[in-house]
Amino acid sequence: MKIVLTAKGKESSSPVDERFGRAEYFILYDDAAQTYSVINNPGQYENSGAGVKASQIVIDAGAEVVITGSLGPKAFMVLRDAGIRGYQNYSGTLEEMVAAFKEEKLQELLTPGEEVKTRGRS
Repeated sequence: MKIVLTAKGKESSSPVDERFGRAEYFILYDDAAQTYSVINNPGQYENSGAGVKASQIVIDAGAEVVITGSLGPKAFMVLRDAGIRGYQNYSGTLEEMVAAFKEEKLQELLTPGEEVKTRGRS
């Protein structure tokens, strides 16, 4: 299984990022290989459409799951239509989120969150 996590750094010990479209990085965790790969997020400073662009990155990475704080309405629909499930993270590291997902401790995102209109990092 491949999981994309939103992150504030490039290491598996980095803290999670609660943002999706404007996350600093996406980290792809490959459960079969037990490896982490960094995916830069070129959309983090976009004026609009960051969530949809981020969704395409997740799809192109071959992910089956995304772990993030919330998904805006457009990103939620794009990912849902692609068969990708979203799960809500909480404070901690990427390693902790992967472990929590495997232990079925993360809540599935069944409805979209609010669209974030602010630009760049919060």
